[in-house]
Amino acid sequence: MSLLPLNDFPLRTYDKIRYADTDRQGHVNNAVFATFLETGRVECLYSPDLPLLAAGASFVIVSLNLTLSAELRWPGTVEIGTGVLKTGTSSIHLYQQLFQHGKPAAHAETVIVQVGPGGQSAPLTESARNLLSQWLLPARS
Repeated sequence: MSLLPLNDFPLRTYDKIRYADTDRQGHVNNAVFATFLETGRVECLYSPDLPLLAAGASFVIVSLNLTLSAELRWPGTVEIGTGVLKTGTSSIHLYQQLFQHGKPAAHAETVIVQVGPGGQSAPLTESARNLLSQWLLPARS
């Protein structure tokens, strides 16, 4: 998928870059990029106003493909764009990008599966599918 401008994402949020997020070279440590992606995912997956989970279920990440393309620097904020690529029976395929000062710094594709109490995949509810369809990204190459 080619990079998108932040405004093309149906879900947008931000996170504060902390001094503790930096490494010896003065830029944000690469492991923190995954934490910023988590902020964007959690805001859509666990919103109390727009519940996605079936009763007794939880979400687990089964795949995270993260590509770093630029440094993030302290102080400042990182903007996070999140959208849905597709849904499966129990899976959600997300696409996210991180931005600083309007410039892309990373992009990621994440596959999340809803699991029941026994750890087996559990189908997404119809209401979850309807909500996720509102966050679909346009097909791109």
